[in-house]
Amino acid sequence: MKRKNTRTTYTRKAKKKNSIFSTKFFRYFIIGFLLLVVLSVAYHYRSSFAYYLGFKSHYNKETNVFSEARNLKVLEKSKGKVVGIDVSEYQGKIRWSYVDTIEEKYPIRYVFIRATVGNDRVDNQFKLNWLGAKENKMIRGAYHYYRPNENSLEQAKLFIKTVKLKKGDLPPVLDIERLPKEQSIERLKIGLRRWLEAIESHYGVRPIIYTGEKYYDDFLKEEFSDYLFWIANYNFYREEIQEDWLFWQFTEKATVPGIENNVDVNIYNGDLQQLEYITVE
Repeated sequence: MKRKNTRTTYTRKAKKKNSIFSTKFFRYFIIGFLLLVVLSVAYHYRSSFAYYLGFKSHYNKETNVFSEARNLKVLEKSKGKVVGIDVSEYQGKIRWSYVDTIEEKYPIRYVFIRATVGNDRVDNQFKLNWLGAKENKMIRGAYHYYRPNENSLEQAKLFIKTVKLKKGDLPPVLDIERLPKEQSIERLKIGLRRWLEAIESHYGVRPIIYTGEKYYDDFLKEEFSDYLFWIANYNFYREEIQEDWLFWQFTEKATVPGIENNVDVNIYNGDLQQLEYITVE
């Protein structure tokens, strides 16, 4: 008669119990950690959440309360610096006379307006936006969306043909966000330099370069150190502008009076007098 191996059975059951305990402990640990993170974020943005969870009727359907709370936190930490926006045809038809402040507290002093794309496209709202910003007494600037695989000088010619800068306007902006598919990074940099030099030669003012923070760090920071940068970074951990950035686009999901869709908001690294100093003379 065979004896049942009770020791083996007991050991297996013990291991099974330990395995269950470990799994539950790990699960509870993760849940507790995530809850702690949520509570920490909620506490950090407590004043902003309290404000945005009030009775607000002017938000559009795309409004994200969490993003709006973080936006308010950034604005609170940027006192003394100048707030502005940037727009394109994606914002639709803008009622410029209503574009004045964010939350009736932070004046919108300037606007960058998309003028051209590549070597063949003019933004279909550029003329209206260019005139509307001027009539609304805002400091305005124009930017070009650069296509890496198209001729840089042809792109510069289109921008020059489209944009007539006047005294008090901001310097032209080169918007570079994509990597090339049909050329090397070195050829891309040569093209960017040609665009920048052609624009500076025509307008008599050095352009500004717009890009994302990673793109800036990886490809542009060293070789284009003789230019000023407008950097996009929407990360929640960043709430203040870097010292070496001229402008910081800190969100693409803000609500602004007079604009139906979400809009980008920017911080200028200085006061209004310093902003006026860099405009075209």
